[in-house]
Amino acid sequence: MSTDIRKFPTGFGRLWTAQTVSSLGDGVTHAALPLIALTLTRDPMALAVVTAAGTLPWLLFGLLGGALVDRWDRRSTMWIADAARAVLLAVPVAAAALDVLSIPLLGAVAFLLGLGGLFRDTAATAYLPDLLGREPSLLERANSRLRGAQTAASGFAGPPAGSALLVRSLPRMPRPVPQARESLLRQARAGASYVFRDRLLLGLALRPAVGNIAFIAVETVLALFAHDRLGIGAFGFGLLLTAEATGGLLGAGIASFLGRRLGTGTALTCTAAVEGLAVLGLATSGNPYVAGLALAVCGAGMGATMVLAPSLRQSIVPAHLMGRVASTSRMLAMCAAPFGAFLGGWLATAYDVRTPLYAASGLLLAMTAITANMTSNRRVEAALRAAAATGTPDHQDSEDQSKAVHG
Repeated sequence: MSTDIRKFPTGFGRLWTAQTVSSLGDGVTHAALPLIALTLTRDPMALAVVTAAGTLPWLLFGLLGGALVDRWDRRSTMWIADAARAVLLAVPVAAAALDVLSIPLLGAVAFLLGLGGLFRDTAATAYLPDLLGREPSLLERANSRLRGAQTAASGFAGPPAGSALLVRSLPRMPRPVPQARESLLRQARAGASYVFRDRLLLGLALRPAVGNIAFIAVETVLALFAHDRLGIGAFGFGLLLTAEATGGLLGAGIASFLGRRLGTGTALTCTAAVEGLAVLGLATSGNPYVAGLALAVCGAGMGATMVLAPSLRQSIVPAHLMGRVASTSRMLAMCAAPFGAFLGGWLATAYDVRTPLYAASGLLLAMTAITANMTSNRRVEAALRAAAATGTPDHQDSEDQSKAVHG
C-alpha cells in the first residue's frame, strides 16, 4: 500500500529540519544537566531541584502561554524562543570556566530553558495542523517523521541556534481569527475548559500527566542509578540515553502501523502498558545491557504515543483553540513533573535508588487501566466523525458530539 496519501506542502521540510536541530539542543539539556549536577552533589534532593526547575514554567505559565500563542504569530514565536535557548546553553559552560557553577545556577538555567521550550513547543504544535490543512492521515505521517527525528536527535548534542534560522524561513500562516475581544485570562480558561469537558481530550492529557510523574521520578535518579547500581560512568550513561532514543525512533516509525492495525485508542493503551512493564524491567536490572534494552523498549512505547496522541488532538481541535488546548494538555503533564522529581529524590533518599523505579512502574500501569476507556477506539472514532462533519467540535464529550451530529 502506498504511504504517499498526499505530498507534504512547501515548508514542512524546513519545519522538520528545524525541529530536529532544536531537539539536538534538548539533548544537551537532557543528558548534560544531570551529569553536571552530579559533579556538584550526590544528594538526590538537590538533583531533584534541577530536574523540577525545568518543568516549573508549565506550572506557572502553561495556560497563559497557550493563550499568548493563539494571539501571536506562531512562526515568530518558534524562532525567537529557539534563539534565546541557544544563548542560554552557553551559560553553564561559561560558569564552569569561571568556577562559579552551582546547583542554583543550573536550576535557573533549566527554568529559563523550560520557559523557552513552553513557547516553542506550543507554537510548533499549533502551527503544524495549519500547515497541513488538518488532514488526519497527513498529520499522523508528519508527526511520525517529526517525532522520529526529534527522538533520535535528542539522544545526541547540539545547539538550537540553527533551527531559529530555519523557522524564520518557514511560510507565514494566518493567525487564528479572534472569536471575541476577551481578556487573556478568560481565553486561557476557555482552552482549559475545552479539555476538561471532553473525556477523550482529558484522557489524552491525563495519561502523560501521570506518566510524567513516573518518568521524571526515573530521570531524577537515573544518572545515580547508572553509577551506583550498574557501575557505569558518564559515557555509559550517554549510551543508555541513546538506547532510549533509538527505541523512540523505532516507536515513532511504527506508530501509524499500530494505529491502523489496533485502532488509535487500543494502540495508545498498549503502548502505555509497554512503558510500565519496561520501567519495571529497568528497576529489576543489574546489568547495563538489560537496562539499555528496557530503556529502548520504554522509548519505543513513548515514541509511538507521541505520534498517535498529538496527531489525534490536532485532527479534532479547532484552529482558534489549538494553542490553548495544546498548552493545557502539556501543562498538565509538565505540572506533574516537579512532583515526580521530588518523589524520585525522596524515595531514593528514604529507601533505595531502585525504589523510585518500582513506584514509577506501578503508576504507569495504574494510569493505563484508568484511562483505557477514556481513549477507547469508540471514542476516537466518534470524535473524528464529529470533527469531519462539523469542522469544529463543541465542548461536549466526543461520543455526545457524534450522537448529536448523526442522530
